[in-house]
Amino acid sequence: MFHLKTSFARRVALGALTALTLAAAVPRGAVAAAPEPVQWAALGDSYTAGVFVGDPRPALGSADRDGCDRTTGAYPNLVERRLSAEPPAGRPVRLTDFSCGGAVTEEIATARQTPISPVQPPEGGWPSVAPQIDRAQLSASTDVVTIGVGGNSLPFGKILTSCLILGTGQEDDATPCRDAYERGDFFLDPESIRDKFQRVFREYAAMLEAVHDKAPNAKVITVGYPTIVPSDATICDRQDTTELAAGIKDAETRLSATHGDIAWLGEVNTELNAIIEDVTDLVDYGYTYVDVAASSVGHDACQPRATKWVEGICGQAGPYWPTDLTLGLITLTCSNGSRATLVHPNAAGHANTATLVESAVRKALT
Repeated sequence: MFHLKTSFARRVALGALTALTLAAAVPRGAVAAAPEPVQWAALGDSYTAGVFVGDPRPALGSADRDGCDRTTGAYPNLVERRLSAEPPAGRPVRLTDFSCGGAVTEEIATARQTPISPVQPPEGGWPSVAPQIDRAQLSASTDVVTIGVGGNSLPFGKILTSCLILGTGQEDDATPCRDAYERGDFFLDPESIRDKFQRVFREYAAMLEAVHDKAPNAKVITVGYPTIVPSDATICDRQDTTELAAGIKDAETRLSATHGDIAWLGEVNTELNAIIEDVTDLVDYGYTYVDVAASSVGHDACQPRATKWVEGICGQAGPYWPTDLTLGLITLTCSNGSRATLVHPNAAGHANTATLVESAVRKALT
């Protein structure tokens, strides 16, 4: 007991002495320097930008609009607000977000992108923009980089559209889309799905190397894609456009992917996430992968309105978002107040991703 009391007394005395020493070292009237803000760059495609969740950012009518469809409801903005309310390690966070709808992996680091926003495009279309790492001005002072990209490099949207077209009128268990992509159908796409995966692997690795070259001191966090279809594809209603069916403008036809191909699309999404995770580990810079798919199981596009975190071909979106959208030679149309959401996360989906990314950012900065 005596030893404990003595130790406690010594600690009190040492603490007082340290405080006096520090006080003497600081000139009278001096103000402690404010902590340097955390420099965070958010890069990625439409699953990062938000596209139709929240209000457009920059706002409609702003001269700063670039056709990238970033929104106030996207997960980078949600995370920024949470970090502002409770700064990590007492440091304020400064977000630079140049994510852009439609971005492929190469447009993160090396290639210019021509945005494709359908919302009030200027006459002649949107001008091209520089690679995202240049727009975000990544440098040795960048602290955190989050990246959500890869789907457009397959490209997943074109594969989904092909499955809708090829599946129309087919039996539920048929897999015409999977069969075509596995063999590399010249008329559909000469690159087989296996070749696509291998290419995406190489492109993703090259992108992370370029990010490291620009921001060698940054904690890099890669973000995977959510679960978009259920493990049991038979629960999907093949005629429901708020799931994975699509109406065509000025036609009676309704496009519909088969249950067999819907299940295969889930496998494609799983493999894409595995590639992102593997490359994140293999580049050996201590980067972090955020798994969004596991937490979003049961919240896919074929779930009821109150449960889904991913909208279907048609779904709920801001009033500025179009009801019709042209993809190649066809124009998909949505009715009954729904809009062309094309299998993207809704507000609940972005909120879920924000929780995971916030945790990863805080851990990286601790």
